Amino acid sequence: HVQLVESGGGSVQAGGSLKLSCAASGYTAEVSCMGWFRRSPGKDSEGVASIFLDSPGPGTTDYADSVKGRFTISRENANNTLYLQMNSLKPEDTGVYYCGASSLTFSCLSRLNFPYRGQGTQVTVS
Repeated sequence: HVQLVESGGGSVQAGGSLKLSCAASGYTAEVSCMGWFRRSPGKDSEGVASIFLDSPGPGTTDYADSVKGRFTISRENANNTLYLQMNSLKPEDTGVYYCGASSLTFSCLSRLNFPYRGQGTQVTVS
């Protein structure tokens, strides 16, 4: 199993920035894909960003159209930590952000279907 713990959420004014972190522990050797998704009140869950750890290429990333050019996903291999740098935040970015991990390519393609998930961190943009 893989355990994920998010941090870095908070409240920020529109146009501001936040950086989310996700610390992974446990059997991380099976993980080939990690990502972030969010849940907002009154909306369906949205896959925000994902990063492939091996195939099709280490570091290959994918983003939802709603965050392209504003959000950046990255991973620090040394400490098994996933990040989401969020710039130019908008009120519609408000929601609970979850970190996910998977051994399945489909999880990265969907940016949603992660078997392993964290507890979430609240992001509020006003």
